[in-house]
Amino acid sequence: MVRRYLRIMSLRHAVMAALLEGEASGYDLAKGFDASVANFWMATPQQLYRELDRMRDDGLVAARLVQQERRPNKRLFSLTEEGRRELREFTARPPRPGAIRDEMMVMVQAVDAGDAEGVRAAVEERVEWARAKIARFERLQARLLDGRTEEEFLAHADRVGPYLTLMRGLEFERENQRWGEWALNVLRQRVG
Repeated sequence: MVRRYLRIMSLRHAVMAALLEGEASGYDLAKGFDASVANFWMATPQQLYRELDRMRDDGLVAARLVQQERRPNKRLFSLTEEGRRELREFTARPPRPGAIRDEMMVMVQAVDAGDAEGVRAAVEERVEWARAKIARFERLQARLLDGRTEEEFLAHADRVGPYLTLMRGLEFERENQRWGEWALNVLRQRVG
């Protein structure tokens, strides 16, 4: 039960951080999560909607209904003062240490006793996924910089947090690509 509570709290804080950009629907948050927060926190749209309802019940976000004529009505969420206070308290605490939990790494660990071709295919897929994410993150970086140098952006932007997390995600995926290409080379040499 404690582990589940901690997981929910991390999602809660990721949602609050995303809402710092301004009022958003659950759909907009899910889309934005995929483009930004997904660098460091994964959540399905269903998890986001459930957490938004809990946060509303806890007074951390406010929701207002927007009537739409040709589409279903939508709820827009915004941080309340209580939510901002909770986010300030969260950022004042040291984080729990992170750990890699990656099913593919277990497969790689067992490659000598398992299906080497299956592991190789999984690593190739991860490399391709990393390349695609790198391209998406670089496009997002260019959009954030909007013609400015990184130094100009960091000195004058209203918020630098999204840029900092984007750069961490970009470096993470670049490392995934580097490691994957190296591991594939090792696996090819062993098979040959």
